[in-house]
Amino acid sequence: MFENILTGLYTLADGMMLFSIAAGVIGGVIVGILPGLTSTMAIALLIPLTFNLPPHIGLAMLGGIYVASTYSGSISAILLNIPGTPASVATALDGNPMSKKGESNRAIVLSTFASCIGGIASVFALLLIAPPLAEFSLKFGSYEYFLLALFGVTVIASLSVGAIEKGFISGALGLLLSTIGFHPLTGFTRFTNDIPSLYDGIPLVVSLIGLFSIPEVISMLSTNSNIKDETQIKQQNNFAKFFPEILQQKMNILRSSIIGIIVGIIPGVGSSIGGFIAYDAAKKYSKKPEEFGKGSPDGIVASETANNAVTGGTLIPLLTLGIPGNPVTAVFLGGIMIHGLKPGAELFTVNSDITYGFILSLFISNLLFVPIGFLIAKYFIKITLIPYSILAPIILCLAVIGSYSIRGSTDDIIIMLFVGILGYVLNFFQVPRAPLILGLVLGTMAESELARSLSLSHGSVSDFFIHLVTRPISLVILLLCAYALYRGFTQHKKHNKG
Repeated sequence: MFENILTGLYTLADGMMLFSIAAGVIGGVIVGILPGLTSTMAIALLIPLTFNLPPHIGLAMLGGIYVASTYSGSISAILLNIPGTPASVATALDGNPMSKKGESNRAIVLSTFASCIGGIASVFALLLIAPPLAEFSLKFGSYEYFLLALFGVTVIASLSVGAIEKGFISGALGLLLSTIGFHPLTGFTRFTNDIPSLYDGIPLVVSLIGLFSIPEVISMLSTNSNIKDETQIKQQNNFAKFFPEILQQKMNILRSSIIGIIVGIIPGVGSSIGGFIAYDAAKKYSKKPEEFGKGSPDGIVASETANNAVTGGTLIPLLTLGIPGNPVTAVFLGGIMIHGLKPGAELFTVNSDITYGFILSLFISNLLFVPIGFLIAKYFIKITLIPYSILAPIILCLAVIGSYSIRGSTDDIIIMLFVGILGYVLNFFQVPRAPLILGLVLGTMAESELARSLSLSHGSVSDFFIHLVTRPISLVILLLCAYALYRGFTQHKKHNKG
């Protein structure tokens, strides 16, 4: 392995490769900030541009886009409460409240360094323990995936402390919306009203844009003030002074990195779920759980460390087994094969110079988005000085453009507005919106894996439950679900007593 790493370092020394990494990171940061422009879309559009490039240079550029866009979604989540990517939904829970207190720079520093550390931790995992971890992911069957989705749903109890009934109502709405479209096994359509755009369900990114942007637009139009004044921004314009705070979060970062890597390795789970699970774990172990949702630095660090740790984790089954862990790596697989490379042992032996060069380029990408992120955030943060009467229409235009750009369909704009109005109603009644997104993300996965599990049990519910408690991994996840619910309800009781 040491020889392969040296070969990768030699490949990395190519000036053109370093330029491609920088270009990918800059493009990724910009893509991540703008709602609707996802990592998947950016990589899919850029793959044709890498046809005539050497494989190591093309892959390094795509890797830079992937890691940088996953991080930079937190910038718009913090400043505008509009996550640039689904990975940053959990970050908005504490990032935006911190921004409204005049601590935008502090929140951005925490998210940037946490993202960098989480990303680098995942690259170490990819570099050192990829094959055994990838083999472990193959032990997950339909029963385990169903329980994993169920475990994600239990996070709702912790996200909704103080209003647990409202949290479960929001989560149930998300699960209900996830059933729109074709049934995963039978193919029957449900709740589509014969609208073709709904056959594949409600697009996650479109619903994310609507749920967070429209309520913000309505809120802005109902007030005449700005988020903060220019003196506040100047007073906190020094990013460096907040760096020592990240060093106080060692256990939170370690725990969130492990969660993110494990979640990334398991195909089909995703960075948004990794962020929520790490956020939930940070809240459980925090000395000040009551601060979560009100501007807790622990929540920002947990979410951003985990969702960036997912990036390297998703590449482990992709490179070793050819199994994409999420839509981004599915597109990435196409980029790998276009260059004549085949995932598996051959990548780490015959093409070790390309593979290890690419893995080491991810180290550079994770380090590079720190200064680039700060530079862009330094100017982007001034968006909070714009009067709401001007900012609200700009956000609305970006929401419309972002929604249309996903599939080029005007129906998606209508879906976005519908979900946005729903989000405003939830906001009005003080019902949390994050559980709805969680239900929407997990609903499809839970339903399809439940259907497959019941098929494997020949339709026998008793056999299905026997499998859940007799399969070792299933039993562990089931116990984690029970523990998560128990902790969520006990925190809820303590909050009500206090």
